[in-house]
Amino acid sequence: METTLRGVGVSHGVAIGEVRHMGTAVLEPPAKQIPAEEAEREQGRARQAVEAVAADLIARGNLAGGEAQAVLEAQAMMAQDPELMADVERRIAVGSTAERAVYDAFAAYRALLAGAGEYLAGRVADLDDVRNRIVARLLGVPMPGVPDSDEPYVLIARDLAPADTALLDPALVLGFVTEEGGPTSHSAILARALGVPAVVALPGAGELAEGTVIAVDGSTGEIFVEPSDAKRAELEQAAAARKAALSAATGPGATSDGHKVPLLANVGGPADVPAAVEAGAEGVGLFRTEFLFLDDSEKAPSEAKQVEAYRKVLEAFPEGRVVVRVLDAGADKPLDFLTPADEPNPALGVRGLRTLLDHPEVLRTQLSALSKAAEGLPVYLEVMAPMVADRTDARAFAEACRQAGLRAKFGTMVEIPSAALRARSLLQEVEFLSLGTNDLAQYTFAADRQVGAVSRLQDPWQPALLDLVALAAEAARAEGKSCGVCGEAAADPLLACVLTGLGVTSLSMGSASIPYVRATLAKYTLAQCERAAAAARATDTAEEARLAAQAVLSGE
Repeated sequence: METTLRGVGVSHGVAIGEVRHMGTAVLEPPAKQIPAEEAEREQGRARQAVEAVAADLIARGNLAGGEAQAVLEAQAMMAQDPELMADVERRIAVGSTAERAVYDAFAAYRALLAGAGEYLAGRVADLDDVRNRIVARLLGVPMPGVPDSDEPYVLIARDLAPADTALLDPALVLGFVTEEGGPTSHSAILARALGVPAVVALPGAGELAEGTVIAVDGSTGEIFVEPSDAKRAELEQAAAARKAALSAATGPGATSDGHKVPLLANVGGPADVPAAVEAGAEGVGLFRTEFLFLDDSEKAPSEAKQVEAYRKVLEAFPEGRVVVRVLDAGADKPLDFLTPADEPNPALGVRGLRTLLDHPEVLRTQLSALSKAAEGLPVYLEVMAPMVADRTDARAFAEACRQAGLRAKFGTMVEIPSAALRARSLLQEVEFLSLGTNDLAQYTFAADRQVGAVSRLQDPWQPALLDLVALAAEAARAEGKSCGVCGEAAADPLLACVLTGLGVTSLSMGSASIPYVRATLAKYTLAQCERAAAAARATDTAEEARLAAQAVLSGE
């Protein structure tokens, strides 16, 4: 009998297939004592396993490229954390086996992170995955992971570790469903990069029996269990219509009455550029530069290395717009040479621009490298600072850009509610704004973007979040300056229309979403988008906002 479940749709498309569950196993080794003379050998085993796991994560990252590479390299750094390794060796010295010492040391570190608050929940999940990989290697058992299958299937998991998501084969994995996660979790972001339909935060997903046929709608978040022939036909027809609309929509982003809305790509490094070009991106709206700094947590990359990497991206968009975000270190992206190790709540501490102002030489080198990378190229370079709170921050960044001789527009991210509330003040110092809706939602609702339990508050349709977007866009319009969105909200085609109606001047998203957004925008006039935005803001919940906008745009 057909039943319908609802989670959070995070990656467009429809997948119909049999359920296969992510492999799981109890990887808690027995607690047994070893003789003192075996301690040195066990310590060597532990070090070898750690290095092997780190190398495997880096290799997976190199294969996946782009955002996945940065995430996996951060995990490799976790595996090699010197304090963790010292704790492992200390436990072995007093009688633990290598596998038990790793298990207990990671458990202690996990407890410390959990005690620091929910802000590090995403990092805790990644830490668990690293621990399991090391313990599995020491026990000589395969790491639980993506199931072996010759036939395509829909993958079900409690959550997906980045190392698993990054290398999913879209030819076999038709789509996936997880119990945990949210719209901006690692698995959601990587699913969109792969172009695989995905639904997250679905309670009870693990109870779906192996082999059950389900239909996954990654746009609506609906799961149809044992769908009828009629439902299958309806979903397949809708998917075919979407595909036809995607093929028909080409060229620059615009509403049906010609209001231009440039559609840009979010990229994590040169490896993401080909997909952006293929999708018809009109430039880059968010170039995350963290990938360069993850290679070595002990020091910043040289200016020459930075110039080489930046130029590869800039060259791909001749006469296009490339917006670069300077290093956003801290919180879930700690770097040993920059990030304080003892912050009680890193997400609310020294992060982003605050970190760079504390280390001006790092900012100066990066700005100089960007300036040199753009020399002689007909690209429109724009540079922005993350985590700007007020006009003082904006002024400090603008001054740093001028001192570095940067010939580019400089702007600020709007990720903190104070920046949206005082956007006009910020625009006295900088030339553009870019709304990072992922963090803006996190800080507006005190809801960690990696925690599935609070995913409803991470929903970018929340009317309070739309109010803040409207404030920033209105301020930019009043100052005659631009205000884009580079958070995951821009990847939702319906929400992209609402953002346009709120006055946002450009939309940046993962490359796979660009065709969907282009096709949807082209169906409606600017006036329709404005009415949809007003209707969404007049509601009280995210679901009501979505339905209200949908009703306006469908003419109901």
